[in-house]
Amino acid sequence: RAGLEIVGALRGQGSGVGGQEKQQPLTVRLSQPLQVRIGMHTGQVVVGEMGGGSRHEQLALGDTPNIAARVQGIAEPDMVVISAATHRLIEGYFTCRALGAQTLKGISTPVPVYQVLGESGVQSRFEVAITTGLTPLVGREQEVGLLLERWEQVKEGAGQVVLLSGEAGIGKSRLVQALKEQVARGAHARIECRCSPYYQNSALYPVIEHLQRLLQFRREDTPQEKLRKLEETLGQYAFARQEAVPLFASLLSLPLPNLYPPLTLTPQKQKQKTLEAVLAWLLEEAERQSTLSVWEDLQWADPSTLEFLNLLIDQAPTARILVLLNFRPDFSPPWATRSHLTQLTLSRLARKQVEVMVERVTGGKALPAEVLGQLVTKTDGVPLFVEELTKMVLESGLLREADSSYELTGPLPPLAIPATLQDSLMARLDRLATVREVAQLGATLGREFPYELIQAVSPLDEASLQRDLARLVEAELLYQRGQPPQARYIFKHAMIQEAAYQSLLKSRKQQYHRQIAQVLEARFLETRETHPELVAHHYTEAGLREQAIPYWQKAGQRAIERSANIEAIRHLAKGLELLQTLPDTVARTQQELTLHITLGPALMATKGYAAPEVENTYARARTLCQQVGETPELFPALLGLSTFYLIRGEFHTARELGEQLLSLAQRVHDSALLVEAHYVLGTTLFHLGELVPAKEHLEQGIALYDPQQHHFLAFRYGQDPGVFCLCYMVRILCFLGYPDQALQRSQEALALAQELSHPFSLALAFTFAALAHQLRREGHAAQEQAEAGIALCTEQGFAFYLAMGTILRGWALTVQGQGEEGIAQMRQGLAAWRATGAELFRPHLLALLAEAYGKVGQAEEGLSVLGEALAAAHKSGKRFYEAELYRLKGTLTLQSKVQSPKSKVSDPRPLTPDPQAEAEACFRQAIEIARGQSAKAWELRAVMSLSRLWQQQGKQEDARQMLTEIYGWFTEGFDTADLKEAKALLQELTH
Repeated sequence: RAGLEIVGALRGQGSGVGGQEKQQPLTVRLSQPLQVRIGMHTGQVVVGEMGGGSRHEQLALGDTPNIAARVQGIAEPDMVVISAATHRLIEGYFTCRALGAQTLKGISTPVPVYQVLGESGVQSRFEVAITTGLTPLVGREQEVGLLLERWEQVKEGAGQVVLLSGEAGIGKSRLVQALKEQVARGAHARIECRCSPYYQNSALYPVIEHLQRLLQFRREDTPQEKLRKLEETLGQYAFARQEAVPLFASLLSLPLPNLYPPLTLTPQKQKQKTLEAVLAWLLEEAERQSTLSVWEDLQWADPSTLEFLNLLIDQAPTARILVLLNFRPDFSPPWATRSHLTQLTLSRLARKQVEVMVERVTGGKALPAEVLGQLVTKTDGVPLFVEELTKMVLESGLLREADSSYELTGPLPPLAIPATLQDSLMARLDRLATVREVAQLGATLGREFPYELIQAVSPLDEASLQRDLARLVEAELLYQRGQPPQARYIFKHAMIQEAAYQSLLKSRKQQYHRQIAQVLEARFLETRETHPELVAHHYTEAGLREQAIPYWQKAGQRAIERSANIEAIRHLAKGLELLQTLPDTVARTQQELTLHITLGPALMATKGYAAPEVENTYARARTLCQQVGETPELFPALLGLSTFYLIRGEFHTARELGEQLLSLAQRVHDSALLVEAHYVLGTTLFHLGELVPAKEHLEQGIALYDPQQHHFLAFRYGQDPGVFCLCYMVRILCFLGYPDQALQRSQEALALAQELSHPFSLALAFTFAALAHQLRREGHAAQEQAEAGIALCTEQGFAFYLAMGTILRGWALTVQGQGEEGIAQMRQGLAAWRATGAELFRPHLLALLAEAYGKVGQAEEGLSVLGEALAAAHKSGKRFYEAELYRLKGTLTLQSKVQSPKSKVSDPRPLTPDPQAEAEACFRQAIEIARGQSAKAWELRAVMSLSRLWQQQGKQEDARQMLTEIYGWFTEGFDTADLKEAKALLQELTH
């Protein structure tokens, strides 16, 4: 407005300030015509007194005034030009013309600019929103229902008053708009008045502003034209013209012609009669038709307007009028409770409602979970904040649009306050200038802070500090819980806290953070120990990186101990990031090594053992160990790498690393390290198919393991070696033909994991318990254990075991008759499992899918999957499941023969060898492999398959002798499906 007024004044078109008459053009008094170019840009600046000696001036420093000067430089004479940042804030209030992107000196990228042509007549942000489209109303069904009930009472002749209270942005105007949309369906009159913070001392400003709109006064109207409009309008109502026109003309600052008698009333009497005249006008309108009278923002109402509202509220029950008054909580309504008066307070939206609103703003497209989480946290359920912050995210370039969702284009930074909210948030702080420093100090402490901490760092005496905090509570910037010195304070909104914090200069921020960190370190020992990330944060923001890094490491370790692995990764990554800024010294190398060793287990838990991040972390740790020399960190570095290569299926590398681990552990005679080394070698040898030596290593690990002495290993290395040894012993015992002992070991692993209260080890135990039941062919029990593991892994974010649990649940569903659903889950689990980079269990897991295909009569699909499984086993040496792969291949080959069409005339496939001969070769190979591994379970299954084939071929005696020999070996597990079937088949062959 100021820019347009300047241009207008120089052109001789200025309307004058405050509604005064037009000024004579300045060019009349000048020998040369004046022209002006006006440029504007909006942004944050540092304002202060600059200069030296006798010359001092208040200056605004930063990029903002520089860009404004560049924008002014490209403006044409007598033109107001604004940047895109300013245009975004005034869009809708003014009509503008785009001038395109302009290259500005000193600015790397072209800046879009606009010419301001004039005001649009829109008076509020909400009116602008109406023109651009409102976000659908969310979570206000009860409030809308209440307002509609009051409107129905009005239509029946019982006038009503509703006091609508709520903080800024909570949705008061949006609720009123919803009512207006409903009321618009029937005949009615609507009167809208809006109070303004700029006119709190201008008598009856809302009434005058409404009358000017009602009378359709235009900027270019002469006083005589405006008076004519007034006379014509008043003539439509039952007013005594000679009395009413002078009152309203005086109210509207219009000159009164001689045909009207001058007002000779005292100021008080004239005001009274004016209020009565306005009230009479409004009530007469209500007599003609039901009337909705909306009064916005009463917290800025002038005293005369409140006086008028007193009269209106008194008269409301006698007229068909709904008076709707809205205001913020800092306004105290002066009206007592009455039967026709309803008080309604809007609360914040619940989380689910915020999520629905975000979805409405995005057009139904889902946001990434971490983006949605920040939106929910930062907006605190305030609809305006939700809408503006969501729009800012969509326009920020942080996201790219996919078919039905948005995806992040890179790491998600903390979301900044939108420019559209910056002013309103800062205005709340500016109104409390005397206590602003306390708000800023509190904001530096965090969203929530205890009184004893702010008292420890504040320079104020106790009485002054408590007084200032009380003012912030009274202004509803803070909530208070308890009384000092036990009180805690919480910023009402995260964005209020951020606005207060961002209003600090960098030097002051660092000063506050340094004070806070030092006080926490010296006086708040419990906080230092339980929340080291808080000390780390304050040291980091203070620029004291060396002091911050050990606390980030400690915070990461504590998070791992609580199984908060995602938080641990963030803490440790922050420490590593800061470390890169320090000089390259021996101390820095040792610190980096410690951070990497701490980070590895958290990455294993969340990303999967075989994720590239795991290899990079432990490989870097091993390199650092070589730089440092003899160091205890070498063991965990090698352990992490051996686990990575094991899960990747690179067994020979894993075996070499395992032997190094065993040598290291034996050299230092450390039982904890020996347990870890035996577990690595035992699991590696198992996957190579060397079951007996694998069992020996695991038995040594179990014998050495002491839960009391070694419980810390789970938190240091990511999983408990005792649980791991027991779990792998479960599989080996099943393979070797001891299914009952395997089940017993599985129960021991579960009990130990639950006793340790270590979620990742418990996820491992659940998964291997499901595997035990799968190997025993117990579908229902396998499903129960798999689902328990899935629930835990979903809650904790354990990707690797979540994928395995999903596959095992799918197998269990298939064997229980739900083949289609089971196969779908298995394929889903396999896709998730591959995404972790894992290769370890691939033959076994693919074999389960092949078996499932056989169950549903899709033998060809099963054979295709088996081909993939055998190729994987031969490529990497994963021989532990090889016998079962060949047995399944023989079974599905026979099944495929039965399913194939009898006529070969139209079958384009080449002729294959005799399926029975091919199947027999597979069964014999399975038996040979199983015997070589002492895998009696697989030998029994392969012998049963071959015996059934021989039975069909009439070789019953050969089949009986072979089955009798293997069945006679078993000493337990006679209630398992395999041994029951073997016994039944043996009886068939005998008779």
